[in-house]
Amino acid sequence: MKNSRRNFIRNSVLGVGAVTILPSHVVFGKPGRVMPSDKVNVAFCGIGNRGGQILGQIMQTGMVNNVAMCDTDMGAPHTTRSIEAHPDAQQFQDFRVMFDKMDKSIDAVVVGTPDFSHFPIAILAMSMGKGVYVEKPLTRTFQESELLMAAAKKYKVVTQMGNQGHSEGNYFQFKSWVENGIIKDVTKVVAHMNSARRWHGWDTSMTSFPKGEPVPETLAWDTWLGTAQFHEYNHDYINGQWRCWYDFGMGALGDWGAHIIDTVHEFLDLGLPYEVDPVKIEGHNPLFYPQASTLDFKFPKRKGMPALTISWYDGVDNVPELPSNYGESELASDIPAASTGQIEKRKLNPGKIIYSKDLTFKGGSHGSTLSILPSAKAKEVEKQLPKVPESPSNHFENFILACRGEEKTRSPFEVSAPLSQVFVLGTLAQRLNTKITFDRKTKQITNNKMANDLLVGTPPRKGWEEFYRL
Repeated sequence: MKNSRRNFIRNSVLGVGAVTILPSHVVFGKPGRVMPSDKVNVAFCGIGNRGGQILGQIMQTGMVNNVAMCDTDMGAPHTTRSIEAHPDAQQFQDFRVMFDKMDKSIDAVVVGTPDFSHFPIAILAMSMGKGVYVEKPLTRTFQESELLMAAAKKYKVVTQMGNQGHSEGNYFQFKSWVENGIIKDVTKVVAHMNSARRWHGWDTSMTSFPKGEPVPETLAWDTWLGTAQFHEYNHDYINGQWRCWYDFGMGALGDWGAHIIDTVHEFLDLGLPYEVDPVKIEGHNPLFYPQASTLDFKFPKRKGMPALTISWYDGVDNVPELPSNYGESELASDIPAASTGQIEKRKLNPGKIIYSKDLTFKGGSHGSTLSILPSAKAKEVEKQLPKVPESPSNHFENFILACRGEEKTRSPFEVSAPLSQVFVLGTLAQRLNTKITFDRKTKQITNNKMANDLLVGTPPRKGWEEFYRL
């Protein structure tokens, strides 16, 4: 991306003489917003698998026009379904070309691409005044989340991370129970996700990446790689397999953490941990995620609240100890089907256990609400429980309504970026199989230089550096 191109785009948007052709969000006076009576013109980046699901959910709001669709493989079965359903949308294989040609027709951008490619699309869109909806986790590196938080303040656009449970029952219940003193003095949270993952069963003695294969004719591989360092194409990098590798994805923690500990993190005001301890790393490999992990995230005392530890468990057989009278665990009804099929129902489904001074709470993932353990204790406090307000909009509606100036998003980058940074610190502990000591004020890892360098990560490939200067 050339400076001249970026300056031309910015000047054409802001130029006084161009008022008659400006998009509605500029006429309305605030970047990233449209008139409440207007439909929002949305561009979708990533239209297969999870990206295709998000596209469908956004379109179901009835408040948008699908003006552009972009995917690095516009000929694969999982993308052709979206193309056939929306034949009038302009089609692109490179988001940079899309923004060049469609700038004045786009109000907001939805990013449903692999984790490592969220950042360049989101920050370019923000710099051009577009509202952005970005699938979780927000970024793959700590620095990228820092840059997106700064961009949100600088460009004052609407932002939302796609942890959809943050607009459902658990969000409003947790918020209300904290505000009314039901959830208080929490010292320990156990978060668990014990379903089989794509990399489970891989050879943990692997020392090199998979050998190169012929690139599918429909796939723009160089564009798919984006800011990442060059890898030869292999089928084990695409269609969700990217989640397995430290270079491209965020493993089980990045995939599920935002659906399990999001309300704990926000409403208990956790911020960033001062230590991440890999209590258990089973099947460690420097290229892909462990077969099982137990990570302790330690947070200090905050605003009259006691110090708190979140213990994260992943791996099929790496299940936490459960409190007595735990009962059955709930499988949230709003979990979207994975590209490999619906999530497997297990004896212990993804969720959390919250231990406070007086009460223990059991919860699932996504929008699942909490219950109090044991049932006798729940009956004792029943009369103290406040009425929990219903959600005025689901997560997708919330974003579109915010673009229209009618609501505020519930998972803006000021909330979701620090949560994503917690996951980054956890994946560094997994990757290096070492304890992480973190200075919350300087935002630096103090006990391991390599880990500290990985907060920024490897430099972007030549030609992609400009995104880190927007």
